[in-house]
Amino acid sequence: ATRASDYLMKHDKRYLAHLRLGIETDTQDITGQVIREKPCRVSPEEVKAAAERFLGTVQQMPPMYSAIKVRGRKLYEIARRGETVERKARTITISSLSIAGMQDTDYILDISCSSGTYVRTLCHDIGQTLGCGGCMTQLRRLASGCFTVDMAHTVEEISKADRKTIDSWIIPTDKAFSQFEELTVNDEAEKKLRCGTAVAQCAADGKYRVYSTEGTFLMLGYTENGILRTEKSFFEVNR
Repeated sequence: ATRASDYLMKHDKRYLAHLRLGIETDTQDITGQVIREKPCRVSPEEVKAAAERFLGTVQQMPPMYSAIKVRGRKLYEIARRGETVERKARTITISSLSIAGMQDTDYILDISCSSGTYVRTLCHDIGQTLGCGGCMTQLRRLASGCFTVDMAHTVEEISKADRKTIDSWIIPTDKAFSQFEELTVNDEAEKKLRCGTAVAQCAADGKYRVYSTEGTFLMLGYTENGILRTEKSFFEVNR
């Protein structure tokens, strides 16, 4: 299942983030050093309007305190030495952004976004738009692709559960690709695919979850001009 990790990282995400206005930090979250404070007198309607300016496909500048590499050096390593370097803005998508409530003076933002989005940078940018600065004080991931926090179990729950219960909680690998259509191949095609050979397949061009006639998840594959090829295999290899 670790072979699916690269795909899981690319899934869209949903977060609850707490935004505190009037404070800017070097890390863009509350754990960093405060670099600027400014009284903030804005209404919830103004915060909502500022946040909605970031909806859709936008450009976001990655923070210096991040693991992105520039010329082979991680940005946070450079930042810890008190240095800054030029970064390239990245294209991200904010599909939804709303104010879910407040906790003390913090605004609680409900955010659905593409992979690679820095939520603390989004909080910082909203503060900049309002002219008073802002930083993130809390962050909780609610969903990654089709996986939601409701499907999760605590360490305490797992430590107390028996093996049968734990097995029932394990999510099949193919669930990671539920956004793709299912495709079943016959026994002859299965043998060829297990050997890495492309096969003829009557299916529209695109990406598929590929299964054997017995329902075994074989691979993530793609078809082009009636030919099915392997993108990533997931079957066990008998040695």
